[in-house]
Amino acid sequence: MALGDRLPPLREHPAPLHTDPRRRTWSDIGYREEGQTGFLGFSFPGGAMSTAHCRRLLNAYRIACARPTAVLVLGGGRDLFSHGMHLGIIEAAADPAEESWANANALYDLVEAVLTTTDRLVVSALGGNAAAGGAMLAFAADEVWCRSGAVLNPHHRLMGLDVCAYGTYTLPRRAGTGVAERLTAEVLPLSAEAAHRLGLVDRTVPCAPQAFAAETARLAARLAALPATSARIAAKKAQRDRDEAERPLAAYREAELARMRQIFRDPHAPYHALRRAFVHKQPPTATPPHLARTVPGRYTAPLPYRRKDGVEGMMEADTR
Repeated sequence: MALGDRLPPLREHPAPLHTDPRRRTWSDIGYREEGQTGFLGFSFPGGAMSTAHCRRLLNAYRIACARPTAVLVLGGGRDLFSHGMHLGIIEAAADPAEESWANANALYDLVEAVLTTTDRLVVSALGGNAAAGGAMLAFAADEVWCRSGAVLNPHHRLMGLDVCAYGTYTLPRRAGTGVAERLTAEVLPLSAEAAHRLGLVDRTVPCAPQAFAAETARLAARLAALPATSARIAAKKAQRDRDEAERPLAAYREAELARMRQIFRDPHAPYHALRRAFVHKQPPTATPPHLARTVPGRYTAPLPYRRKDGVEGMMEADTR
């Protein structure tokens, strides 16, 4: 992309999804199996996923789902998990609005594939940070395991966008409607522990970054061997059927994308200026409004939470 027409046409030789562990070669997507567990790893520069990244990862995900495993781990490396759409690729496109639309739809296709996987348990393993659409990808899984040092930004509003990538479905499902609304309105970061207390994360893993992959593999093997896993898979399919009958995923997608399409097509929408400033590293000229209400170290207003077991309480959103 950088060299453009300075190079003659080059054939693409995609790396195989299954790689020999004895070969020290690099690929941004890879798959391996250990017993009843599959591991689909990916590592994109800066955590951003372009249209092509999303489509390639979706293809790899479908291949992984064709394997006879009980548990599929998505992510799992020490790197960033995902930050959603690739704003750099969008900014460099001949038509940023159209590329934004293509990137958003490719991300929706990927998240939808995770949400509709009903024949196995899917685990999102976050060794590093996740934000925006990348956080929504993580929340689409049955379980979210997060290294204790990771930070989550489960919102898009700082880029002038509303909730996307089925966030209106996954956030309330995990944390309740009230917490989902507060998260998207306050647009503050969450530590792994804070996300766990809110129900967005199912397990925090206290380990060094380089130890996360091995710890994830150990936990996944134990999950696949549990007698209750088969029952959970059956219950998962029944719950997905009930959710679909109540409101189809297509309805969530249509409502979210309708708003995003309006934003993309409006050249005066804040999204375009915010994206440009982010890509070109333009410093802010004033304290952002969402940070003006904080004190050093911690946000002062209480944040309601409701765990999956129905327990409700109040906590402070950790911004350290």
